[in-house]
Amino acid sequence: MAISVNTNVTSMKAQGNLNNAQSSTATSMERLASGLRINSAKDDAAGLQISNRMTSQINGIGVAIRNANDGISISQTAEGAMGESTNILQRMRDLSLQSANGSNSEEDRTSMQKEISSLQTELTRIADTTSFGGQKLLDGSYGTQKFQVGSNANETISISIGDISANAIGQNQMTGAGTVFGAAAAAGTAYTAATGASDIVLSGPDGTSVATDISALDAKAAAEALNALGTGVDVSTKASVQLAGFTAADTGTLEIGTDSYDLSKFNGSMADLATAIGKDGHTATYDSDSGTLNISADDVAGVKAVGPATGTMTMATVSDGVVGATDVVDVGGVVVNAELKFASSDAFTVTGTTAAITTAGGASALSTVKDINIGTADGAQDAIAVIDAALAGIDSQRADLGASQNRMSFTISNLSNIQNNVSDARSRIQDVDFASESAELSKQQILSQASSSMLAQANQLPQVALSLLG
Repeated sequence: MAISVNTNVTSMKAQGNLNNAQSSTATSMERLASGLRINSAKDDAAGLQISNRMTSQINGIGVAIRNANDGISISQTAEGAMGESTNILQRMRDLSLQSANGSNSEEDRTSMQKEISSLQTELTRIADTTSFGGQKLLDGSYGTQKFQVGSNANETISISIGDISANAIGQNQMTGAGTVFGAAAAAGTAYTAATGASDIVLSGPDGTSVATDISALDAKAAAEALNALGTGVDVSTKASVQLAGFTAADTGTLEIGTDSYDLSKFNGSMADLATAIGKDGHTATYDSDSGTLNISADDVAGVKAVGPATGTMTMATVSDGVVGATDVVDVGGVVVNAELKFASSDAFTVTGTTAAITTAGGASALSTVKDINIGTADGAQDAIAVIDAALAGIDSQRADLGASQNRMSFTISNLSNIQNNVSDARSRIQDVDFASESAELSKQQILSQASSSMLAQANQLPQVALSLLG
C-alpha cells in the first residue's frame, strides 16, 4: 500500500463507518423515543402506505361504532315512546269494548268518549314531542335514515320510523256497498251473487292477486275466496238491518247467517228477540222509544225474513246509521245482502270489475284512531277494529326497531373484533420492537465508539511520511 498524504483512504473508511454507526444510532434513538418503527417514508415506504390504510380503517371503525351506538339510542328512544302509545291504545280498546256492551246508556258512552278524546290528544302529543338531539322521531318527519356503520362508503344500516299520531294510524278500509252486496233489500229468499265480478284483483302489503271470479258467489263465499288469495287484505262481511212493527201476529223465520229465529215464539216482543239474537254472538239493540230493533251481524251472507209469514213487521237496510229501503216481511221473503268490508294495516287497492262489490273506487282510505267515536254501540265495534290495526302497525314498527337494535349490536361486536385485529396487524408493521431496537442501539453505539477510535489512529498514518523526509 502506497504512503499518501493527500488521500487518507483509511481515514475515509473510518469516517464512513462512523457516519453509518451514528446514523443508525440516531434512527434507533428516534424509534425508541417515538415508539414507532416507521417515523418517515424512508424507514419503510411500503409499510408506511399499508399502516396508513390500516389507520384509516381503525379510525373509521371507531367512528362507525359511535354511529351504531347512536342508532341504538335513537331506536330505543322511539321504541320506548311507542310503548307508551301502545298503552294508550290498549286503554282505548278497553273503553271501546266497554262501550260496545248493551248495558251502557247514552250518557255512559258520552263519558267514555270524553276519555277517548283525551287519549287521542295525548297520542298525538307524544308523537309531536318525542325527539332525539332536537330531531323529531314519531311525527312522520324522520322517515328513513341511514346510519354509517362501516369504515368505508355506503356501509350503512337504515332505520325507518313512521308517524304514530292519532290521525296517522288506524286501519285502511274500503266498504263494498256496491250494486249487489250491501244493496237495498231485495225480494226473494236467496242471497244475491256478485254477477259480473269476474276479474277482481287485490293489491295489498303481501302482494297482488290473480284475477279472481266471484260472480257466482254470495257475500260470505266471496269474502272467503278473496281472503284465500293471501294479499294481506282482510275481507269480511257485515249485514246491518232494522226491524220495526213487530207484533204477536207476525210469523215466519228470521235468518241471520246460519242462525234461525221462529218469530211466532217471541209473541211480538222485540226485547226477547234481541236477547236471543245477542246470545248467538250478533249485535242486537232494541230501542223501546221507537220500537225498532237494530241488528248487526259479521261474517254472514246477509239477513233473511222467510215465509210463510203474516203480519206487518218490516226489515230495512242500515248503512252508517242511516236506514235504507224497507220491505214488508209477509211478501214471501225479504233478503238483505251483507256488504263486503276490506281492511289492512297498509294501503291497498281493489281493481277489476268492482261495481258489483264496491262503489268507493279502487284505493283504500285510512280510518284513523283520531276519528273513532264510541258514542254508539256500532261506533264502538268499529273502533275496536281500527285500534287493533293501529296496535298492529305500531307493533310492526317496534319489531323493526328491535331488529335494528339487535343488528347494530352485532355490528358493533363485529367492528370491535375487526378493529382489534387490524390494530394488532398495524402494530406489527408500525410499532418498534423495543427489545430488538435496544440491542441495535447498543450495537451501533459500540460501533460508533470503535469507529471514532479507529478514525483517530487513521489520522495519524500520514505522519509516517515525515520520517521518510528526515
